[in-house]
Amino acid sequence: MSLICAISNEVPEHPCVSPVSNQVFERRLVEKYIAENGADPVTGQPLSEEQLIDIKVSHPIRPKAPSSTSIPAILKALQDEWDAVMLHSFTLRQQLQTTRQELSHALYQHDAACRVIARLTKEVTAAREALATLKPQAGLVVPQAVPASQPAAAGAGGEAMEVSEQVGMTPEIIQKLQDKATVLTTERKKRGKTVPEELVRAEDLSKYRQVASHAGLHSASVPGILSLDLCPTDTNKVLTGGADKNVVVFDKREEQIVATLKGHTKKVTSVIYHPSQSVVFSASPDSTIRVWSVSSGSCMQLIRAHEAGVTGLSLHATGDYLLSSSEDQYWAFSDIQTGRVLTKVTDETAGCALTCAQFHPDGLIFGTGTADSQIKIWDLKERTNVANFPGHSGPVTAIAFSENGYYLATGAQDSSLKLWDLRKLKNFKTITLDSSYEVKSLVFDQSGTYLAVAGSDIRVYVCKQWSEVLNFTDHSGIVTGVAFGEHAQFLTSTGMDRSLKFYSL
Repeated sequence: MSLICAISNEVPEHPCVSPVSNQVFERRLVEKYIAENGADPVTGQPLSEEQLIDIKVSHPIRPKAPSSTSIPAILKALQDEWDAVMLHSFTLRQQLQTTRQELSHALYQHDAACRVIARLTKEVTAAREALATLKPQAGLVVPQAVPASQPAAAGAGGEAMEVSEQVGMTPEIIQKLQDKATVLTTERKKRGKTVPEELVRAEDLSKYRQVASHAGLHSASVPGILSLDLCPTDTNKVLTGGADKNVVVFDKREEQIVATLKGHTKKVTSVIYHPSQSVVFSASPDSTIRVWSVSSGSCMQLIRAHEAGVTGLSLHATGDYLLSSSEDQYWAFSDIQTGRVLTKVTDETAGCALTCAQFHPDGLIFGTGTADSQIKIWDLKERTNVANFPGHSGPVTAIAFSENGYYLATGAQDSSLKLWDLRKLKNFKTITLDSSYEVKSLVFDQSGTYLAVAGSDIRVYVCKQWSEVLNFTDHSGIVTGVAFGEHAQFLTSTGMDRSLKFYSL
């Protein structure tokens, strides 16, 4: 038996014998083989390191190969090595070229697949829109809903929306509104003037700072978030409408987008989150109002209540009806379940576009703003204009009722904020803002303790004293929306800089 390693065919430095095959091995080589395979390299039978038997020999001095004992032979060996390296390099370059071609082909296939997916998505969206359009139109021709003495409902184009006079405010609906108002009034009287213990105090509110900013909700190609709302029963659910025609549902706690709702053909200017259902509403200058299911991401109803852009949206306290205002000078009251317009009214003497709309907390009256600086208060049951508040100059851009129902805050393009007493029907406070200040959004917190104003910046006032406790200038563009979290434990805002920001301690 010669002392030549059966693996390397060289004289081993630390020889050992395998009792399985009786072959000599270099110990480090056979140990690696056993670690990987657990068997004898020659016979393939099971073998462990403990079974190896060391051979005690004096360490040999390896003789040089005869071919490396002269300079010409060494040069020949070096030349052979160089040739081998060059051949290997050539092989690697060939493999690199092949890999590049394969990658290029794969990227081309990926791009083609993306185009096909985009086309199919567009077709699916168009099909959903067509289906959503057919649902309310199918509901409009139910015989018992349209008195025989009145003309038929609008056609498939939805252009003649005199549905208000065909469906009408039935006694059952009016009674439902009255019952809800009675319950709300009773609950508000029980609460009285008490402020929730969990409500953040003004001194703590003044210490709020930006704690998070999210800029990826809407498309960067058409920048701008135009509307904002929070779910009243879970203010961690945020709803935004963008200039990119999309509606986005965002989870504040998880910091991720829950749903992106596509269907509007123009920018989304108003959004509302339903307080008790996984449903949201949106309105757009494309003259449509859409009812969306958040869970499925589909449009449940397409309400065509107007013949021009929809400028305002407000959900009734019952959660079953929507109020909308439009550039067509009409306000409309619609059933969200059927998509029917129950009534549609305009002030024929004014002849002016409506710019915003908001329900009073009790739901029996509501306010609208007009392009000629008027604030109009309407009785929903009688469908009549019961009060007017002049005083602004320029189009009214935002209105908000306080939680107790006593006050109305209004903003317009005259860089001022006016507060009205609904019991005395007069303006009791005017807050003059900076010159060229643009008021875009007004909102009271759920307790009616604070009032937030969004526009050129964000300002928060303490009600009754009407003193400013906060001023944020974190947005790089116009601020289009502002909202309070539960018990004012955080504040959130959106702007034309495409960002959704959160503020708290």
